[in-house]
Amino acid sequence: MKTELDLKMDATMAALTGEGGPLALGTTERFGQTLPMIAGAPPTLPAYFAHYSQQHAATEFLVSGDERLTYADVYARAEKVAAALVGGFGVKKGDRVGIAARNSTSWIVLYMGILMAGGVATLLNGWWQSEELQAGVDDVGCTLVFADPPRCKRLADLAGLKATVVEFDDLQPIDAALAPILAKVGDGAADLPQVGPDDHATILFTSGSTGQSKGALSTHRQVTQGVFNYLGSALMMMAIGAQEGVVTNQYQPSTLLNLPLFHVTAEVPVFLQSFAIGRKLVLMPKWNAEEAMRLMDREKITYFVGVPLMSFEILNHPNRHQYDLSSVADFAAGGAPRPVEHVNRIEQEMEGKPLIGYGLTETNGVGTGNWRTNYLAKPNSAGRPSMPLVDLAILDDAGAPVPQGERGEVAIRSVACFQEYWGKPEATAEAYTADGYFRTGDIGYLDEDGYLFIVDRKKDIIIRGGENISCQEVEDALYQHPDVAEAAVFGLPDERYGEVPGAVVHLSTPGAVTVDDICAFLTQHIAAFKVPQRIWLADEALPRLGTEKIDKVSLRTKYRALAATEAAAAA
Repeated sequence: MKTELDLKMDATMAALTGEGGPLALGTTERFGQTLPMIAGAPPTLPAYFAHYSQQHAATEFLVSGDERLTYADVYARAEKVAAALVGGFGVKKGDRVGIAARNSTSWIVLYMGILMAGGVATLLNGWWQSEELQAGVDDVGCTLVFADPPRCKRLADLAGLKATVVEFDDLQPIDAALAPILAKVGDGAADLPQVGPDDHATILFTSGSTGQSKGALSTHRQVTQGVFNYLGSALMMMAIGAQEGVVTNQYQPSTLLNLPLFHVTAEVPVFLQSFAIGRKLVLMPKWNAEEAMRLMDREKITYFVGVPLMSFEILNHPNRHQYDLSSVADFAAGGAPRPVEHVNRIEQEMEGKPLIGYGLTETNGVGTGNWRTNYLAKPNSAGRPSMPLVDLAILDDAGAPVPQGERGEVAIRSVACFQEYWGKPEATAEAYTADGYFRTGDIGYLDEDGYLFIVDRKKDIIIRGGENISCQEVEDALYQHPDVAEAAVFGLPDERYGEVPGAVVHLSTPGAVTVDDICAFLTQHIAAFKVPQRIWLADEALPRLGTEKIDKVSLRTKYRALAATEAAAAA
């Protein structure tokens, strides 16, 4: 039975998307299916930037330390970057141009400029080590990479990197940071190319079960439709708030940019959606709970989103009551489920309400949402499919829907789903059903009210605080060590991060190396967050199945129990 909030959401969205509504629906064709799309959404990201930067020209957009920039300030610099890319760097339509850097105002301007120049904004994971960066750059054929000093140093260590690397000092004020790039503008005016909705726009990298990250390519239409699906949710909740007498215009819409911009959550619903609602972004290059609260208080932040660990740290911070957080209407989370106790404590201890979303890189972040009182009633649920674009199904291995209430693979179909994995047609074909559902790799079921519950993962991945880690990738790194004969990597439950990597290793010569030696070796080859938090050295060869594959299920069960026993003994 639908809740009162469900009924209000359905009625409000119907009004928004109906004929004459601000989000009136049209259709598009893909996979031989007719899919809904928001007809009035700008067809491309350059058109989106231009429209809303003019509409909100004098409105404050980016705050970073003492630097404060309006929408007009940011757009003017992005135009200059685009001109430099075309006229000075020779970027052509469809060229993949990478960004490898921390969050900064210059990162945002570079992203905009790349798209306005017709390039494909390729968002390289800033936590990657040298080998991972090279694999990403080479995989998608980046011709040019903009990197901050730490990432530039990692790239400089590489031999045979095909891309040109241009350093920018992101810690400098924006004009100083962009000076080396804008110096390439030259005297003549550069003609920016016309891009269309089906042209390539972005590549984000995703870790699946097969090891090396894959570059998920999206078109302009796919990204802008994803943005507008989020906009629909925001307008829907604002309208419901107005119906209930909730004042929503006391402060400018504002949020912290505390998630890395190379992740889809920071890119689409946080950064890109801000243009449409004239939202202020307050940048946090590095997460710190007390600094977040200080900025919430100072900047009158109205919306917060992060991995569950972030709001958990705010809840438990001993200085929380020294800061006024009353302007924050919602404490949203994504990337991993919240513990039920955490959901209830937000409701009881904070003025802002809890909500959670579920989406993936390949869906441009669009999936499901569980809002406020609905979330309190079903705190273990990822919520209902996000209106108006998402079609969600639970499928069996053959791609057929399972009966309501039965478990299967969660699948999402929408106009916002990505185009392809760059250069990997077989992986792309495996990711989609014939009728266009993206297979998420998550196992779940729908209850009688249409709420999604995720219960397991089909893919061999670990989600550490919202960051996907491929078990195979970590195992591959372990096998590069000359003394490692066998290795198995799996997730261990963790109170802070949800889960962390654990590993069992059998050495070719017992005692040849220590656990610390192995960790030091891994740190040279993979990002720190992928390095197992706990490694056990097994004297005997690892157990195997009849197929001769290592029996990871029994190893995971055994060592999870061992870790829990050791933790209890240490408490």
